[in-house]
Amino acid sequence: MLSGQAAAPEAAPLVVKRAIWAANQLRSKPYRYGGGHASFMDNAYDCSGTVSYSLGGAGLIKSPMSSSDFRRFGERGHGKWITVYARSGHTFAVIAGLRLDTTPYVTGRERWKPAWQLTPRMPTGFDARHPVGL
Repeated sequence: MLSGQAAAPEAAPLVVKRAIWAANQLRSKPYRYGGGHASFMDNAYDCSGTVSYSLGGAGLIKSPMSSSDFRRFGERGHGKWITVYARSGHTFAVIAGLRLDTTPYVTGRERWKPAWQLTPRMPTGFDARHPVGL
């Protein structure tokens, strides 16, 4: 990861590369509760707005989704390339092994913003979902 940007593995499907490219566009955007819900284009994003922007940029969804919506997204379980973790009130995604989240989930005192996170996050209490075929 270079300056907050992620790079997709060469063998990744084009749709996965597009999801990563889209998420990279948010690295300078701030966090705002409800950000990215009315439209993919916003000046700030929350957790589900961030995941929506990435999946929308890949052509996997047609409009932004809430955390509750993501609990019913795609198919159950972990995907090979993309897994969305959703619970009431929070959503994050792991795309090609990289965690896209608005919180680092280290001490809870870090600044929230759309970003690729370097720390792992246990998905306890989250529903794991993935796009069909990915």
